[in-house]
Amino acid sequence: MKKLLIGILLVNSLFSYAQKNDTSAVLSDITEKVKNYYIDKEAYQIVDSLFRSELKKETFNHLSKKDFAAFLTQKLRTTVKDEHFFVKYLEDSTPEKGMSEKEKEKQNNYHNSLENFGFESVQRLPGNIGYINFKGFASPESSEKTLAAAMNFIATTHSLIIDLRENGGGENGMLLLFCSYFLNQKTDLYTTYFRYNRKTVMNSTRSKVSGQKYLHKKIYILTSKKTFSAGEGLAYFLQQYKLGEVIGEKTGGAANPVEHFMIQDKYLLLVPAGKITFLKNNKNWEHIGVIPDQEVKSEDALRTAHLKILKNILVTGTKTELTIPEIKNLINKLEE
Repeated sequence: MKKLLIGILLVNSLFSYAQKNDTSAVLSDITEKVKNYYIDKEAYQIVDSLFRSELKKETFNHLSKKDFAAFLTQKLRTTVKDEHFFVKYLEDSTPEKGMSEKEKEKQNNYHNSLENFGFESVQRLPGNIGYINFKGFASPESSEKTLAAAMNFIATTHSLIIDLRENGGGENGMLLLFCSYFLNQKTDLYTTYFRYNRKTVMNSTRSKVSGQKYLHKKIYILTSKKTFSAGEGLAYFLQQYKLGEVIGEKTGGAANPVEHFMIQDKYLLLVPAGKITFLKNNKNWEHIGVIPDQEVKSEDALRTAHLKILKNILVTGTKTELTIPEIKNLINKLEE
C-alpha cells in the first residue's frame, strides 16, 4: 500500500514538474516575442516581471490550457495597456513548421469561407438604402469577389449603411481594398512603422476595383464597443475623409497592427508590432477609439441611421420606390 501511495505521489510530482516546465517555456517564448516585436521596446520588462510574479504565486498551476491562454490575454492587455494582445490555445493545432505558405493560405481561406469572408448580410432597405453587415476582414485575395458582389448589389442605392457593430478587425489588405470603393483614385492613406525591422510601409488604396465604386453618396457607419482594429480603421478613415457619418458607440481603441506567432506549437500569440499614422492628421485611434458623430446605444444604431436617411429623403425630395405617405408611415413605425 505504501509503495502504491509513493508511486502515485511520484507520478503527480513528475506531472506537476512537466506542467511547470511547459508553462515556463510558453511564458519565456511570449516574453521573447514581445521583446523582439512589440512596438514599445521596453514593454517586455513589464511582461517579464508580470510572468515571474504570477509563477511565484503559482497562479497557473490549476488552470486548464484554455483558461491559461485566456488569463494571459487578459493580463497582457491590462498590464501593457494594449487591447491587441491575444493568446489562444489551439487544441487541434497542426504544427506549421512543415506547412508551406500556400498550404497555410488555403487553410485560412477555407476557415474564412465558412463565415462568408465576414459578409453576414447585404440588403436593400425600404427607401432604396444599401445595407452591409460586415463582421471581419479576411485576406483581400480570398474576399475580393464577395466584396465586389456586395458592392454591385448596393450600387444603385442612394445611400449606404455599413454595420461594423460586431466587426473585430482582420487583414490590413482587405481594409485598404474596402476603402478603395469609396475613393475615386489611388490614395496614400496611412503609414505603418515596424520597430523590429525599422521599416515604414506606405498603405494605399487601389485606383481600380472589381466591383462598382460607391462615390458621392451618403454613407453611415454603425459602431459599438466591440468594433475593433481594422473595423475601427474603416470607420475612422471614412469619417476623417468626410465620406461617412459614424453612428453608435465609441469603439475599442486598437490601431496597432499585429504579427502572428505559434508558441510551442500549441498557442497562437498576437503581438502588436506596428504603429499606424493617418496621413491627413498624423494621428490614429489607438487608446482613443473612433468617436461617433452621433452617439447612441449600439442596439439603436441601425434604427437611428435608417430614420435619419428617411427624414433626409423627405427634405431633399430624393426619389425612391416609396411614396411620401409611405415614407412618413415608415418613419412613424421606426419612432414607436
